[in-house]
Amino acid sequence: MPKLIKDGAFIENKWHLFDKETDVEAINSINDGNYIVPLKLWLDNKELFSKKTVDIGIWLDSDESPLSLEADVNDFSVIALNFPIFRDGRSFSHAAILRQQLNFKEDLRAIGDVQRDQLSYMLSCGFSSFLVPEEANEEVLLAGFHDFSENYQSTVAKPTPLFRRR
Repeated sequence: MPKLIKDGAFIENKWHLFDKETDVEAINSINDGNYIVPLKLWLDNKELFSKKTVDIGIWLDSDESPLSLEADVNDFSVIALNFPIFRDGRSFSHAAILRQQLNFKEDLRAIGDVQRDQLSYMLSCGFSSFLVPEEANEEVLLAGFHDFSENYQSTVAKPTPLFRRR
C-alpha cells in the first residue's frame, strides 16, 4: 500500500483510492471508510454517492479541469490530483486553481508519479499531502520539502513575491 505524507511526516493512509475502471457495483459495496473516487464516476453517480454515509473524496486526472467541481468543491474533505508521468505538470496548475480561484481549504493530495524533485514545487502550489510509492526512501523524500528556501515569484504558499518581501 502506498505511503502518505501529510504535514511533513509519514502517517497512516486511511483513504481507499478507486481507479478509473471502477464500476457502479463497487459503490454499492461501500459501507464504511474513506474513499477517493475518480471525477467521472462521481459525476455519473452523484445521487448514489449522496446517499452514502461514508466520507468521499475525489480525484482528477491531469486532463480534467478542476472548474468542473466549482459548485461542489467544498463538499470534499480531500481532492487528489493525479500526476500520470513525471513530465506532465498540469496538476500543478490545477492545484493553484483549486486553492486560489475555488478557495478549496481542505486536503489537496498529489497522487500518481509523485517524486522527490517535485515536492517543494507541489507545496508552493498548495498541495498538503502526497501519496508516494511504498518502496520510497522516507528520509530522501522528506528532504525534498527543503530543496528551496525562497521563491522569486508569488505562489499559493507565499503569495507575495520576493521583491515585495524585501
